Amino acid sequence: MSNRQADEIRQTVRRVYGEVARRGGGCGCAPSCCGGEGPAIPAAIEAARLGYSPQELAEIPAGAEMGLGCGNPQAIASLKPGETVLDLGSGGGVDCFLAARQVGDTGRVIGVDMTAEMIGKARNSAAEGGYANVDFRLGEIERLPVADGAVDVILSNCVINLSPDKPGVYREAYRVLKPGGRLAIADVVATAPLPEEVRNDLALLSGCVAGAATIDELEKTLAEVGFENIRIQPKDESREFIRDWAEGHNVADYIVSATIEAVKPGL
Repeated sequence: MSNRQADEIRQTVRRVYGEVARRGGGCGCAPSCCGGEGPAIPAAIEAARLGYSPQELAEIPAGAEMGLGCGNPQAIASLKPGETVLDLGSGGGVDCFLAARQVGDTGRVIGVDMTAEMIGKARNSAAEGGYANVDFRLGEIERLPVADGAVDVILSNCVINLSPDKPGVYREAYRVLKPGGRLAIADVVATAPLPEEVRNDLALLSGCVAGAATIDELEKTLAEVGFENIRIQPKDESREFIRDWAEGHNVADYIVSATIEAVKPGL
C-alpha cells in the first residue's frame, strides 16, 4: 500500500469517527451509523450485544459508551490493582473508565485516539467523573505517544483493523509493553477472502469490515514482532450483530469478531 493510500484511509477514518463523536454514538462499526443513512441502534443496546453488562454501563460516565466496537476486551484482560493500561483507539473512553475502576488509585490508564473530537469528549467525561488516573492522548496507534516499556496491558476494541499498517501497530504495542506485558484485544478477523469491491470500499474500511486480516495473518504478524502465547478465538455468535454492519454486502459471510491475546516475553 502506498503512503498516499494509507493517508487516505486514515483521513477517512478520522472524519467518520469525528462525525460519530459529534453525533454522540454509532451502532457497532457499521458504516450506516458512521455517516450513512441507516437507522442507529441505541448505544446501550449495542453495548449489551457486544458483551457489556448493565452493571458495567452504570459505572461509567453518561455518553462514554457510544455503541462502537465488536466485543468487550475487559472480559479477557484480567486487570489487577496498580497496573498501567493502554487503550488503542479509546474513542469515548468506555474501556478506559472500566479499566480505571479495576486498576484503582494506584494504577493508571492511558487512552490514545487519533480523532480530536473523541479525545475532547473523553477528557470531558473524565473530568466530570473525577477520573484522576485516566489520561487521554491524541495520537496514531502506529506511532504511540507512550514511552518504551511503560504499560502492563494493552486493550483495543475493533480499532486495529482500521489501520493500514497493522504490523506497525503491533510493533508499537510490543515497544510500549513491559516485559511480561499482555494484549487483550477484541477485533474482527476475516474468515474468508473478502470480495475486491468490499476490500477497496473506504466506507467499509471505516466500518471495520474491509481491513480485517485473517487469523493466520495475525498469528504470523504477532509472532514476527516477538509475541508469545498467542491465542485468537473467533466468536461465531458475533455474526448476529455483524449482519447489521453493511446492508447488501453479507459481510457476516466474511468476517467475525474475535479475542486476540498475546504476551511479550519477560526478562
